[in-house]
Amino acid sequence: MNPIFADLPTSIFEIMSLEARTRGAVNLGQGFPETDGFPEVREAAARALGEQSNQYAPMRGLPVLRQAVSAFYARTQGLAFDPDSEVMITSGATEAISAAILAFVTPGDEVVLFEPMYDAYLPLVRRAGGVPKIVQLRPPHWTFGEDDLAAVFSDRTRLVLLTTPNNPTTHAVTRAELDLLARYCERHDAYVMSDEVWEQVIFDQPHLSVLHVPGLKDRAVKIGSAGKIFSLTGWKVGFVCGPKPLVDQMARAHQFITFATPPALQHGVAFGLGLPQARFDTALSELREQRDYLAGHLARAGFRVMAADGTYFVNIDLGEAVSDPVAFAFELVARHGVATIPLKAFCDSGRNLPILRLCFAKSRATLDRGIAGLVSAQERLL
Repeated sequence: MNPIFADLPTSIFEIMSLEARTRGAVNLGQGFPETDGFPEVREAAARALGEQSNQYAPMRGLPVLRQAVSAFYARTQGLAFDPDSEVMITSGATEAISAAILAFVTPGDEVVLFEPMYDAYLPLVRRAGGVPKIVQLRPPHWTFGEDDLAAVFSDRTRLVLLTTPNNPTTHAVTRAELDLLARYCERHDAYVMSDEVWEQVIFDQPHLSVLHVPGLKDRAVKIGSAGKIFSLTGWKVGFVCGPKPLVDQMARAHQFITFATPPALQHGVAFGLGLPQARFDTALSELREQRDYLAGHLARAGFRVMAADGTYFVNIDLGEAVSDPVAFAFELVARHGVATIPLKAFCDSGRNLPILRLCFAKSRATLDRGIAGLVSAQERLL
């Protein structure tokens, strides 16, 4: 068995979800909404299932969806993509991430990552033979600077994996950070894969893409997710956008991973991307209300709630009162009926961050149960 995967433990996400089901606890750990996404988008996919072809879609995606992705980003972010050569559809964003790593990394190449990070990154980098070079982001702001990049970039740096807004920290990367990253990538001739799946779930500022930065636009690809845009996380429809040479190289890897994505879902997503802006504004407003509801109640109860720029998550800092955040998370689900995810699970270095991630994309009733359970656990923190 390949040791990279054989030696991986069962993920904390799977364990906590099982604990929640077994104990009848509230699951604020897994990052998916309780509602089932945009109903009009689901209805469009259902129509396509009966009216459109269900055979293999083109490897790079249906033309109607590639055109819709191009139009969507032109309208919402001012980015121009040729739908025929600079847009590709994948079976979820994680498949796109896999294609990027396989396409750009050869054994011995160094790959810059920012920790805490999405848990798929490191196994995929190691499987491609890449050498991880990790920047440890620090709370409460989770930013990186000159010293951080100087410590990890070298003549062997080939790829940077960036996430904005970031899961789990929720930090949206700033223009100053991107300009700094551009200088290092130009100096070392490195590429950037920017995981921007949360680009439509950013609350207090416009989304800033790597492709907005002149120094990165010719050496970066951005990855988007219909699942996050429409709260349909089970659909697994991703987008890759960027310069033709980079998209072409990723397509060569993509064709041997999944080749094509279900056509009915592609039709549904194409319909959804053409919805009026007011529909997206409403969805974001609802998520903002859920964020503010959970964060506000916990703050008033005395928890240290960290700033949440985007994503479905808020984080609470447990401070010095908790020496083992993983053990505390298990105690929380077992004794107080709330499943959470410790940020330690997103750190390969084993850093003992005393921070818990909570998903707020839930019903008011679920949030109330979660708040009650967390408040009942406060005695443990005092």
